Amino acid sequence: MMYILDGAMMNTKEKAHDHLQEQLALPPYYGRNLDALYDCLSVMSGRIKMYHTAEMRRSLAAYGEKILRVLKDAQSEFLSIEFVD
Repeated sequence: MMYILDGAMMNTKEKAHDHLQEQLALPPYYGRNLDALYDCLSVMSGRIKMYHTAEMRRSLAAYGEKILRVLKDAQSEFLSIEFVD
């Protein structure tokens, strides 16, 4: 399965979690925080393509960096994630 994330759609913390939940088909009980994101990623299979990371960083500053860190941690541990800008 291929999942597509668009950093341009993640310009507030709330919108970021909305986008992540929708695009990654995260369960309804997803806690909408970074720990919950990592937990959900740890049981996923498939590939993720992440676009427009620079836009997300501009909009979310430190929180955008934290989202990217979670994705990169998942990438190094168990998921195939490609960052495309």
